Order: sequence, then structure tokens, then C-alpha cells
Amino acid sequence: MAIGPSLSLAQGAAALKSSHGTGFCNLNLFLAHALQLSKRDGVGLDFVNAPTFAEQVTFLGIGQTNIGVLPYTSALSLIDGGAPLKIVAGGGVEGCVLVARPGLDTAQKLRGKTLGTFQLDTLEVLPYDWLKKQGVSLRDVTVRYMGSTPEAAEAFRAGALDWIATIEPYGTALLNDVPGAVKLSDGTDLYGKGYTDCVLCARTEVVERNPQGVKAIIKAMMMAQAMFEKSPEDALPKLVGTYYKTSMENARLASNKQPSVVDARNQTDFILSRVQSLIEMGYAKKAPDRSVIDWTLLEQVIAESPDLYKSLKWKSAA
Repeated sequence: MAIGPSLSLAQGAAALKSSHGTGFCNLNLFLAHALQLSKRDGVGLDFVNAPTFAEQVTFLGIGQTNIGVLPYTSALSLIDGGAPLKIVAGGGVEGCVLVARPGLDTAQKLRGKTLGTFQLDTLEVLPYDWLKKQGVSLRDVTVRYMGSTPEAAEAFRAGALDWIATIEPYGTALLNDVPGAVKLSDGTDLYGKGYTDCVLCARTEVVERNPQGVKAIIKAMMMAQAMFEKSPEDALPKLVGTYYKTSMENARLASNKQPSVVDARNQTDFILSRVQSLIEMGYAKKAPDRSVIDWTLLEQVIAESPDLYKSLKWKSAA
């Protein structure tokens, strides 16, 4: 699933090893990596490539990486299972999309049909919640867990999947490229505007022993957010092709559908409340303590870089 190039550690720059996903919720992390923005604070950002989504999540859980952007559902499940992780900043908002083949425009028509999604992901929770609202169970459909987002998108194009839970820019690409494709949900009908998709997580030992390193990554992502919001046309060529396997046209169309937002403080209650679906799905045993989310380092970055924070278009209401 990790599609960005690996980076050799630069001389003189300590590096944090990061895992990541594939959607626009990772844009700030990708741009920070492409430009090595955290090196301004003496910290390199090294991507550890994971061939599948499951391994991307596992790497962070077992300590093969020490920081990374991942779905908040995956983070909550890892923490519930005992992984020493903290949610320290935001990743992205909205951008989760349910796309179906032509004619499959209701939940009832999806019974027995094949869904392409990812286990433990917001992209598994979204169809679960959407079907439940429509009076249909996820058990009424055939679920096929995919290895990567590009792989899932190609399977849908080829007709191997009847419907798919995906992210931007792949949702927009499929709706544009597959004649008659149906958008069933973009999540806002369930969760409201500005709902969180992914978060930045760090291993607890890194937060405790290297807070300045984590702050450097958060600041770099904030710088990337400011750059993209100011001039997306300058940023997209640095990302499309290397980090995003889609056309520049589809990337442009999708870029405002899944903003990458560092300050997710106003999403605390939403993130914690979503664990109920994880419990129902068997991915968590209990509701998490509020301490699993720690905005302390994010707030320090905001306080230390007021002009940078002021320049951001997407900010928390906290």
C-alpha cells in the first residue's frame, strides 16, 4: 500500500520511520516527505514501504515504524489490542466514498453483491454504518478484503467488484471513468460535514522520548497543508504519479473532497464515539479512555508557530 519512494537517511538528520496510506488524507505527510520539510527542525522523514494495507497498520502496531497516518478506526483497534500508540494530530477529513456499478443504487440491491474494502479501516466501517442505516446487514453482502487502494480500484473497473469503499482521489476517478457508476455515500450523510477519516499516530515511547521529533513532523505537515491550500497546482505535480496513481485531472477534481487537515481537535468526540461500530464488528472490546488522544504536541506547535497556523484555511473549532 505504501507507494511513495523510500528515502535514505540524510547525513546529520535524525529520522522518524513512518507508515502511510494512499488517500488524500495522507497529502500533508506525502508533501512533507517529498520536500523533507521536517529537516528544517533537524528531523528526517523516512517512509517504510508496506505492500498491503494490513501490513501498514501492523508495522506501526509492532514498532517497525514509529509514526504514521492511518484510519482512526485502525488506530482505535490497535490501541484496544494493547499497542502503545497515541493519536497526536489529524490526517484528513471526509473523502470516504461508496461507489457501485450501474443500477446498484439502493442498499437492497446490494444483497449478495461483492464489496471491495479494507479490514479495520474507515472504509469497512462506512459500508457497515451505511447498510445498517438502510436496514441491511454487512453479513448480507460478500466482503472481499483488498491489498491496496489502486488494486481495489482496478478490480472495480474490471467488473470484479460490484461496489467499493474507497477514498479520494480514487472515488472521483471511478465515478469519472466507469460509465454509469453510482455514488452511494460520501460519508457526510452519516457523519456530517468535516468528519475525520485518518489521524497521525505515534508510538507512546516516541512521544515520551522524542517529543521534538514528533513536533517536527506535525509542523512539517502543517507547512505542507499551508502550501497546498495556497497553491494546489504547484503541489500536485510533486505528488501525482509518485504518491497517487491517478491522472492529474482526477487529482484536481478530488483534491477538495478530502482535505488533509492537521488540527483535528474538534473531532475528539467523533473519533471516540465511532468505537461503538468497531465493538459491534468485533474489532474492539471496550470504549477507549479519552487519554488515547493527546493533542499536547499539536497545541505546542500551534503556539510556537502562530503565523503558520493563522495561514491555514482548515482549522479546528476547539
